[in-house]
Amino acid sequence: MRSSHHLFILFLLTFTTACQQVVETAFESLPATTATGQDNGNAATANIVFKSIDGGFTWQDISAGLPSDTKAEGLFVGEGELLLTTKEDIYRTSTASKSANWEKEMFLKRPLVSVSATSAGVIAIANNRQFFQKLKGKDVWMPIFTDFKDAFMRNVFIAKDGSTFVASDHGIFKSKDGGKTWKHVMQDGWVIKMKEWNGVLLCTSQQGILRSTDGGEHWDVGLSEGGVGIDLVNIKDGFAAITYNTETKTRRIRTSTDGGKTWQPIDAGLPPSSLVSSILQMGNDFYCGHPDGIFRSADQGKSWQLVVPATEKKGFNLSMYNGVIYAYLREGGC
Repeated sequence: MRSSHHLFILFLLTFTTACQQVVETAFESLPATTATGQDNGNAATANIVFKSIDGGFTWQDISAGLPSDTKAEGLFVGEGELLLTTKEDIYRTSTASKSANWEKEMFLKRPLVSVSATSAGVIAIANNRQFFQKLKGKDVWMPIFTDFKDAFMRNVFIAKDGSTFVASDHGIFKSKDGGKTWKHVMQDGWVIKMKEWNGVLLCTSQQGILRSTDGGEHWDVGLSEGGVGIDLVNIKDGFAAITYNTETKTRRIRTSTDGGKTWQPIDAGLPPSSLVSSILQMGNDFYCGHPDGIFRSADQGKSWQLVVPATEKKGFNLSMYNGVIYAYLREGGC
């Protein structure tokens, strides 16, 4: 299980100096500010976090205010706030901020595994073992699910019927009473991301993409590709998923509009890679985080255009919130 799990922390390729020169002209830098407790000197921090408010046509560098030696490990978006985790600290800023104003998060501790915007509010998992829920309108995180006994949790998901799920290195746990009691509904390997569409639940797993049609009580393989599930997102009328084939050592991108019964490839025109990290849809366009940079497809994946080259031996991971695309550079992982 550990060898498969390590696939999720691989994302490191070498890129050319020419890409660095191109990407520097693609972003509009913001004025420098200083993160709480940090001193950046006179130079503005750049090339860590970016956002696009026009569907990926232009990008704004929102790294200023972070320490100059920041090495991002994860970026989480939920209810108007960005949380950036590094090897040492966690920083936060408002999505509404017009200028970078990163502050050190004093309550949550590393490693910050996930942040989920659920119907019950924003829930975070820290240290792989502790759940925290943010009080609305306050910078306060309260411990929740304190009686949950499993270790190495990966995500929290609340379904439309109110059921709470915890994805972990030991499968999936389900609660029907808000976390008072738990049922171990799937025990076969790790699970990380969960999504729902029209009553169908899907998750990324050690076996690929798993599917449940009975509220998460039972799970079957919906998409395998001979490997593991890397990413899973909702799109118009269904799901998009990235899987890794352990034999060919490549990652493929597919979509499903029938609740995960059948899947169609949308990665024609993308350079083959074992390190494709993320997929999302905004409007009718798809966006892909790839070792070569950020790609956009305006024809449902029939062709792809490189809109931002990768740089500094790093690749982009993508996320989306309220019509804004966020991207961060990371030296490895997915």
